[in-house]
Amino acid sequence: MASEAIVTISKSFPRPDPALVKRLSGFPTGYFVDIQGRRGALDCGIKPMFEAPPVIGTAVTVKTVPDDNLAPYLALDVLQPGDVLVISNGGWIGSSVIGDLIVGMFKNAGVVAVVTDGVVRDVTGLQEVGVPIFARGLSPNSPQKNGPGAVGFDVAIGGVHVRSGDLIVADRDGVVALPQARIAGAVAEVRAIRDKEAKIEQSIADGVTAPDWVKEYLSSGKVAFVD
Repeated sequence: MASEAIVTISKSFPRPDPALVKRLSGFPTGYFVDIQGRRGALDCGIKPMFEAPPVIGTAVTVKTVPDDNLAPYLALDVLQPGDVLVISNGGWIGSSVIGDLIVGMFKNAGVVAVVTDGVVRDVTGLQEVGVPIFARGLSPNSPQKNGPGAVGFDVAIGGVHVRSGDLIVADRDGVVALPQARIAGAVAEVRAIRDKEAKIEQSIADGVTAPDWVKEYLSSGKVAFVD
């Protein structure tokens, strides 16, 4: 009789077209928030652990329990070049969920970044490996490898619902998730945001002191002036 499964793994999720992902590279996280009704960013506690270039890639999700990283290790069987590993451990900060050795293996598998709502260790080694890490902080405490866990299924992380195959964009401002269903339309949307901001930047360079909508609001009767 087979033993009861401790970790469940799904490999059946679709990945976005790499050509589309490439067309979305180079845009800041703020653009991907703006096209989603000004939402989509993981909470501000999940931040870069060291200076690194901006990241864009396909989410591969891992759900583990506090003080355990068995599932992240088993995710090595799922990872492909261009993936961003997204590890949810319920915000546990009592011990690290990853360190430089496992991240070195992630790099060998082609992972371009790791995002977690937990903490990590070995920051000097992580910098040497060079894979950008976004986490709540650092702790030298080590985790166990007992499970349970899951790979490839939906997770809640940093107040955002993420599923494998979504797009993850990360930079110094934070981490943003874009649902896979929106990726195709996002190319035109982020370019429109870029063009809009370029016009605003030019107006600032030209000396504008307030946008037209502020002037209109001030004269709309919706503002009370008190001497």
